[in-house]
Amino acid sequence: MDRRRTTSRFALLATTAALLLSGCGTTEKVGGWLRGSSGGDTNDAVIIGAPDADTYLAELYELNAGDARKQAAILDDANSAAKLTPGPSTSLRLGLVLGSPGHAGYDPARAATLLRAVLDQQPLLTASEVSLATIYLNTVENLSAASTEASRLRNANAQAARSEEQALNERIATAEAENRRLRNELAEAEQKLEAITSIERSIRDQE
Repeated sequence: MDRRRTTSRFALLATTAALLLSGCGTTEKVGGWLRGSSGGDTNDAVIIGAPDADTYLAELYELNAGDARKQAAILDDANSAAKLTPGPSTSLRLGLVLGSPGHAGYDPARAATLLRAVLDQQPLLTASEVSLATIYLNTVENLSAASTEASRLRNANAQAARSEEQALNERIATAEAENRRLRNELAEAEQKLEAITSIERSIRDQE
């Protein structure tokens, strides 16, 4: 499957799976989000001006399905919003954008920092925002752990390859040293044989 098609589904798949597995929301809530219904969460109605889950998910879909120029525009807008109107919702939006792989602005370390800070302000978040922050933080941490492990394995393989190469070079050097020793011994034996032959020839000549 094409990488862009795979990453374009990241937000929806991660949200659905994490909600079902982590208990951050019910199956009905997930179904409602994906169908475009609000779900009737009373906490969402209390936080005035807070975006609903559909708003976040729609942007994440555009981020992962769009071209590089569209992705850069979304990232720039999220960065600007977080600077101009700092708050849990704009920080969450930026954290979600940074935590979505498949674009040039993907920054899991910064995303995790933002999402942890957002979750420290849960009273200022809607239930949907808490769920999204929790889901994406878990996802980013899992991806980072997987990336770290992959890097560790690559380094271990590279080190093993270097060790094998070093061992091979040492065996080659040992074999070459042994060949030089044998050649020297052969040269010495030939010299001794030639000396003996000269002596025998001299004796025969004297007879």
